[in-house]
Amino acid sequence: MSRADKLPSLLIVEDDLGIQKQLKWALSDHYEVEVAGDRANAMTIVRRSEPAVAILDLGLPPDPNGASEGLAILEEILSFRPTTKVIVSSGNGERRHALEAIRIGAYDFYPKPVDIDVLRLIAQRAVHLHALELENQRLAQIQARGALPGVIAGSQAMLEVCRVVERVAPADVRVLLTGESGTGKEVLARALHDNSARAAGKFIAINCAAVPENLLESELFGHEKGAFTGAVKTTIGKFEQANGGTLFLDEIGDMPMALQSKLLRFLQERVVERVGGRNSIAVDVRVIAATNRNLAEMITAGAFREDLFYRLSEIELHIPPLRDRMGDPVLLARYFFERFNSTLGRAVKGFAPDALAAMSAYQWPGNVRELENRVKRALVLAAGDLITAADLGISAGHFPSLRELRERADREAVTSALALAGDNVSAAAKLLGISRPTLYELMNSLSIRT
Repeated sequence: MSRADKLPSLLIVEDDLGIQKQLKWALSDHYEVEVAGDRANAMTIVRRSEPAVAILDLGLPPDPNGASEGLAILEEILSFRPTTKVIVSSGNGERRHALEAIRIGAYDFYPKPVDIDVLRLIAQRAVHLHALELENQRLAQIQARGALPGVIAGSQAMLEVCRVVERVAPADVRVLLTGESGTGKEVLARALHDNSARAAGKFIAINCAAVPENLLESELFGHEKGAFTGAVKTTIGKFEQANGGTLFLDEIGDMPMALQSKLLRFLQERVVERVGGRNSIAVDVRVIAATNRNLAEMITAGAFREDLFYRLSEIELHIPPLRDRMGDPVLLARYFFERFNSTLGRAVKGFAPDALAAMSAYQWPGNVRELENRVKRALVLAAGDLITAADLGISAGHFPSLRELRERADREAVTSALALAGDNVSAAAKLLGISRPTLYELMNSLSIRT
């Protein structure tokens, strides 16, 4: 392995040739050092070498006495390579520039004149953090990929759903998937099939709301030649097509009452009868259904059969909306970005910081389907190298701070534990693995009352 392979990469962005040489000489023993004197050369190196750390002078031409160029480079580096740890420096002694750099995302700040020993220590810590973050990303990607084949998930809410799917898939039971439109119910239905003993069989899907009522019965159960006008040949339905595999009935809440009765008969007797036919045909198929409607309310209103509901929901699994899946919008956006960027013939490099913040803050009423459409639209419309919030068509949002994220996670954990424990603080503390006084202190800080 070469020396370059062993050493972390470090970029120095400095227009003073004397300081360039000084820093390179001082740091070359522990880093593979590259230098740049302006934005164009700096970004060329960032794209080529993906440096772990960049040391950036904020006072660069054409604004050597200010920080506008240095801050612009900082934003561009972080937009293209968010994992690079940028250490900023300025000799102008203005604290506001340092604070602005930290606000944008700089890792640390040090004043000129340079204290090499201090800079070495800051760089060493930055490299260590960079390595940890890369490892965490690698593990997260493994976790996301390992959640379930074909399922992109990193949030705790979706990982818990995936764990349930893993446990349920091998058992040949019927599953009812509930959740808002666009949350990915068909993706999870396919995961149930792919992780079952029926994986070698067919996965057949039909949207009960998309087929006209007078054709849905024929689509599901098939028809005999001459059964109705236009039936010029015998056609097998979705149940027979899925024999040995899985049939996914999407939007089951939109199935007409008359057809619900025929579906119930199949679930009870495992036989189908084609439209216009007289013979019962045995079919071995696993049924997975999905709906975005409240079936309990429909049962009360007489619009859905209660006995069919219980037949379909041997296991009921709720898919959380995208707004409740912290971190998943950006994870999914990057997946769709990679998928569409090449197929659309674009050379966009990624998402701008305002786009990432906007996607994290947006409520996603259309869920994953809306996210997919917005990313595709943004790739078509993007005029620059990076997709902006404006390209996505959503307002630039506030990305939550680490403190806000921790508080949100603490609040969810405490309220869930108290709910499970029936508001018994001692029992909730045991569930959380903390002492009773610690839980009381946490509840007080979060203004949670029992």
